Amino acid sequence: MDNISNKSRHTVLYLSHGAGPMPLLGDNGHKEMVDNMKMIAATISKPSAILLISAHWEEAMPTITRAANPPLIYDYYGFPQPAYEVQYPAPGRPDLAQTIFSALRSKGIKSALDDKRGFDHGLFVPLKIMYPEADVPCIQLSLLNSLDPREHINIGNALSGLEYENLLVIGSGFSFHNMNAFFAPRTAEMEMKNEAFMGWLNDTCSDRSLGENERTHRLVNWEKAPSARFCHPREEHLLPLYVCYGVANRACNKHFDLEIIGKKASVYLW
Repeated sequence: MDNISNKSRHTVLYLSHGAGPMPLLGDNGHKEMVDNMKMIAATISKPSAILLISAHWEEAMPTITRAANPPLIYDYYGFPQPAYEVQYPAPGRPDLAQTIFSALRSKGIKSALDDKRGFDHGLFVPLKIMYPEADVPCIQLSLLNSLDPREHINIGNALSGLEYENLLVIGSGFSFHNMNAFFAPRTAEMEMKNEAFMGWLNDTCSDRSLGENERTHRLVNWEKAPSARFCHPREEHLLPLYVCYGVANRACNKHFDLEIIGKKASVYLW
């Protein structure tokens, strides 16, 4: 397969990562997502390191994992025992953590380094699919618990100039994240709301005729999008996309429309 072109300094990817460990347990509702992750990993250059922003970690300021060998955090419950036996012994990269910390500080963004925190499932579930050998060093970066969209774009902007060859920046979230809707009977109204928001998000992220001021304005004011709060009662699974956009600062090269456990979701690649 031909490589997907990317003019950014770094490859940037926003993933809809599915429900907990279910993609690793053979769940049929995640097959399209798993196949897409494998395809992307086979298409882009294998990274020298991965910086991943997970929807499952929030702090008062951007916080960066610095451990050389982070443990796994099984931050889900109610799944079969194999979900708690998953292993993903990817190393950390303390020097990259320090570089990220310095880059944020240079732009006036207060941040912190964490020597103890491990990798949550927002990291190890998609990466076990994409890079099962666990041989790519990884760093996690937290969201802000303010959930302020502009602040997350600013974090991405601050990281856009990182001097680190062949870095892959991943925002690990879910472009549709209404947990009640996943377990409710499918209705035409629900599907219409899902499709309306996904259409808006795809246009916002991929329309090259939009200027970046307009794209930023749309993202910051995302609650005005059709069915926004239906699709995201709480926005933590959308915000990793904002960091990704801040890094790339342009329309994505490619987006992928998927169905994940019966709902339409999107993946964006720069």
